[in-house]
Amino acid sequence: MAVAQSEMVAASLSEHFPDYEFEIVTKTSLADNFQDKPLYAFGGKPVWTSELEELLGSTEVDSVDMIVHSLKDVPTTLPKEFKIGAVLGKSDRRDALVVRSGLPYKSLSELPPDSVIGTSSIRRTAQLRRRFPHLQIKVIRGNDNTRLAKLDDPDQGYTGLVLAAAGLLRLDLGDRITEYFSFPHFLYAVGQGVLGVEIRKGDEFAQSLLDKVRDIPTTLVCTAERSLMRKLEGGCSIPLGVESFISPDYVLTIEACITSIDGKEAATGRLTRTVTTEEEAEMFGQDIARSLLSQGAGTILEKININKLSQP
Repeated sequence: MAVAQSEMVAASLSEHFPDYEFEIVTKTSLADNFQDKPLYAFGGKPVWTSELEELLGSTEVDSVDMIVHSLKDVPTTLPKEFKIGAVLGKSDRRDALVVRSGLPYKSLSELPPDSVIGTSSIRRTAQLRRRFPHLQIKVIRGNDNTRLAKLDDPDQGYTGLVLAAAGLLRLDLGDRITEYFSFPHFLYAVGQGVLGVEIRKGDEFAQSLLDKVRDIPTTLVCTAERSLMRKLEGGCSIPLGVESFISPDYVLTIEACITSIDGKEAATGRLTRTVTTEEEAEMFGQDIARSLLSQGAGTILEKININKLSQP
């Protein structure tokens, strides 16, 4: 997935700068060695983000000038020496169901009680438990191809997986999708389906390249979403779901929901406003966060943090 996303960015840059060569560097993360733990168990900041930032900040030969992320995996607060230089590559932002090959089911509502759904996302876990309490949720890790292989192995015990539709589509695996989820039943993650390119602050050359490929409406949407998450003091591992839309004349609407891990509690908020600058988008996100907090989001998040501290 990471390579496919990097290739997308490199291709976009090459269209504008055909005389430049954009080399893709890959790195295996420490988190890849702990496939039995959900991602939120690693804490608020993904392990792989820190490891890649070491390369970005390095002065060694193997250093890099840009990091391509799935924006949903990028912490809302970056180290002071780095910044998001561009947001681009918006794809289908929805979550999707993939059912084990050979089974007749096409949707979550068709699954029999105690069917096992694989995910490593605390957000998906919370929303699944809220809407489908009769299903069992089991941690699954690895890239999409690895997860699909585990799904199709009957010995693993999975009935289906919930994954980001964008990832499957980027890998030409859209034919495995049996159901797409959408508002109001299922909200996607902040930054889901969008690519973010992280660069060093002060690297004007890298920024000048990225200015040619950045998507301004998507930047405003994601700035507001990330501001919302930051105000809630959450990293990438809180059960916050959003559904966002920006019109051609820059009227932004965001629906947001915080759900308890057991699915029994939820706080919701909705805001519509014209947003034309990143500063306005930041304020938009803060305002909808305040709305969620007024509906009890803070209490839900406090219980989640206590639960994390009690884990071995």
